[in-house]
Amino acid sequence: MVIRIVAAVLFASLLALQYGLWFSDSGMREVRRLELAIASQVEENSGLKERNRTLAAEVRDLKEGLIAIEERARTDLGMVGVNETFFQVVPPESRTNPVPPKQRTAQADAG
Repeated sequence: MVIRIVAAVLFASLLALQYGLWFSDSGMREVRRLELAIASQVEENSGLKERNRTLAAEVRDLKEGLIAIEERARTDLGMVGVNETFFQVVPPESRTNPVPPKQRTAQADAG
């Protein structure tokens, strides 16, 4: 009789512990959520490390190489070299309507 009571108490405590392990806020659900958060953070960190490597290479090129500085000056500042000619390409839509905007509105109001 005593053994059955002890076995029932042990079984009830085992069920209570299992319930706490699987269904409580600090149980297996929380462990899974933390594992997913860690995986997401690791992925984000690897992307940021690659970005840092790229930026470090660009900084190194700008500090050491004149080619990178010249390329940056051409694209950002519109630099033209001494023996070079600058050509500006006009998009086709600006050539299709040669009437200036002020005249277009006056023509629209008159018509």
